[in-house]
Amino acid sequence: MSDSGNQSCLMGAEDTVSFLVCVFHAWEDWAGLGQLEDYLSVLEYLLWVFTPLAVVFILPFLIVILLYLSILFLHVYKRKNQLREAYCNNLWDGARKTLATLWDGHGAIWHGYEIHGMEKIPDKGPALIVYYHGAIPIDYYYFLANVIIQKGRPCHSVADHFLFKVPGFKLLLEVFSVIHGPQEECVRALRSGHLLGISPGGVREALFSDETYPLLWGKRKGFAQVAIDSQVPVIPMFTQNLREGFRSLGTLRFFRWVYERFRLPIAPVYGGFPVKFRTFLGDPIPYEPNVNAAELAEKVQQAVQSLIDQHQQIPGNILRALLERFHTKHKDH
Repeated sequence: MSDSGNQSCLMGAEDTVSFLVCVFHAWEDWAGLGQLEDYLSVLEYLLWVFTPLAVVFILPFLIVILLYLSILFLHVYKRKNQLREAYCNNLWDGARKTLATLWDGHGAIWHGYEIHGMEKIPDKGPALIVYYHGAIPIDYYYFLANVIIQKGRPCHSVADHFLFKVPGFKLLLEVFSVIHGPQEECVRALRSGHLLGISPGGVREALFSDETYPLLWGKRKGFAQVAIDSQVPVIPMFTQNLREGFRSLGTLRFFRWVYERFRLPIAPVYGGFPVKFRTFLGDPIPYEPNVNAAELAEKVQQAVQSLIDQHQQIPGNILRALLERFHTKHKDH
């Protein structure tokens, strides 16, 4: 409304209501609020465009939140059972079983998680489980939960050093017997009769592998030497659609340079899609005294690759993995 129009409106107002309406229109024109609807339309469009992008980067943080909630539960459990600690050798059994049930429920609801070949995990005695490392190894968390629930025993795990530097993670790592991986400590755990899980690809595989599922083990054979020194079988493991659940931007040159130069795993992870997860355990590779570490490492890598070739369609596809949630029966590709 123009200034002359506003003036005529004000002069022609016959009652208070008409006068207030005219004042509002005059103020609206003066403040430029007539264009507010256009601004809101632009903001609504930008929100529509960027919301999906924001969601796929926010969802991975929900896993971190779940981990910290698990840690909080452990602290509460520890405080509540301080007196029992002096009289009970298995203080953390109840906590482990409770968290295992919660994580197993999360896997069943969000990913329709299935595990095939659980009978290959021994009820008693040691074994080394070697697995493919996803951008976030959430499938391994589900596997650990199933071992606790179905086998009634924990599985020790090897993790990268940086995980021990994450604030608040110390208690969680202690309760679930996570070690940073010196060969002597791994051998000690296996000789004590425990299960031990390790991913030879580690952080490098987590960051730089992609939907084609390459194994980035390099020439690593320390895990094979551990199995030989402990004289235990090796059980290969792979989870179908793992890279469709979470993916990493580590393939971008900058993030790879940062990791190679400073060993900082800062590549953003995105996803959290509720795709179908199926974990497959291969046949145990028995201890053979005449096989050296290099030969055993090659044999184990071939076994994990065989699981990938048998159960994963390459390249992985997020939409296809989502649709597999509606399949009632597993079908090898």
